[in-house]
Amino acid sequence: QVQLVESGGGLVQAGGSLRLSCAASGGTFGSYGMGWFRQAPGKEREFVAGIYWSGRGTYYADSVKGRFTISRDNAKNTVYLQMNSLKPEDTAVYYCAAQYVSGVYYYAQARKYDYWGQGTQVTVSS
Repeated sequence: QVQLVESGGGLVQAGGSLRLSCAASGGTFGSYGMGWFRQAPGKEREFVAGIYWSGRGTYYADSVKGRFTISRDNAKNTVYLQMNSLKPEDTAVYYCAAQYVSGVYYYAQARKYDYWGQGTQVTVSS
């Protein structure tokens, strides 16, 4: 079992920045693709960013491309999401997720992820 704990959420003004962290425990972190998803009130959970187990492949939703950066530190079992130029529409609960990858990494498909964190709230005021 892999446990994921997110941190770093909060309230920020539009144009500001936040850095989310997701600490993993209980598994072989380097075997997992890691993703960030978000869910706003009344909306479905959506893909934000993903990173391959080696860190060499990174993937982003069009809505955050150029503003958000995903990274990972396998030595610390931690994945990060640096969010810059935040907009009110980025307001959501952000979830970290882990997908065991033995072949293809389905980075955008929530149903392919095996473990999820509890989420952290990000609120961007206008």
